[in-house]
Amino acid sequence: MVKLKAIIWDLDGTLAETEREGHLAAFNLAFEAMGLPWRWDLTHYTDLLRIAGGRERLLHDLARRHEAPVALHERLDLADRIHSAKNRLYARRVAEGRLKPRPGVLPLLRQCRAEGVRLAIATTTSRVNLQTFIAAQLGPQGSGWFETTVCGDDVRSKKPDPEVYLRVLQALRLSPLECVAIEDSPGGAAAARAADLPVVVTRSEFFPTDTIDAAIAIGPGLDRREGWTPPAPAVDPTVESPGITLDDLRHWHAQMSLVSQFG
Repeated sequence: MVKLKAIIWDLDGTLAETEREGHLAAFNLAFEAMGLPWRWDLTHYTDLLRIAGGRERLLHDLARRHEAPVALHERLDLADRIHSAKNRLYARRVAEGRLKPRPGVLPLLRQCRAEGVRLAIATTTSRVNLQTFIAAQLGPQGSGWFETTVCGDDVRSKKPDPEVYLRVLQALRLSPLECVAIEDSPGGAAAARAADLPVVVTRSEFFPTDTIDAAIAIGPGLDRREGWTPPAPAVDPTVESPGITLDDLRHWHAQMSLVSQFG
């Protein structure tokens, strides 16, 4: 049996629900601050989330707006200025405490650290956004919780391309089967699978019923033991439910039974 040695986390939607009150709100504030007549609603933003990366979503949107510059170099320049403003506004919202780790995340992180299971992050967000979040939620020593972090800035291709996960595996010097990836979205799960990683999916606000294929477990959140496929192992009914624990991840990792849910 292969021992589970590392957990590789996604950020947006997995470590925290960052989209509605973080990225979406910051984009709309940036549009307003720059005097642009645009506002993304939830429906439009949900569609944009099928595209990995905030700058990539912005460019996709600009290409379809008649008010946006036609010349590519002008459109790229506008996207860079909007995205820079958006990242500053996002950092402010994080520092103000508007975004918190998803329930169940911090206990599992602490258990991994206590039991010597290595931690890493594989995300398509920018490094500045990741560092801002970690510092706000885990304190100045928080970056030390994660042995390696690979961000969108570090790769040529973003999820569902597996590059971000392959870079993490290379840094950890571990095989895919010695790790578990934790994701929330179809694109993230596909990226992990393409790197041959077992993946656990904790469904998030913007991907509650989307098709997820070939995960080792799919569930509603790390703070809940009910609603998982396959079911979380039984625990002592006299003990208050701890949510999903490292023992549960080890169980699913050992079983390696692939499950799918179709939207």
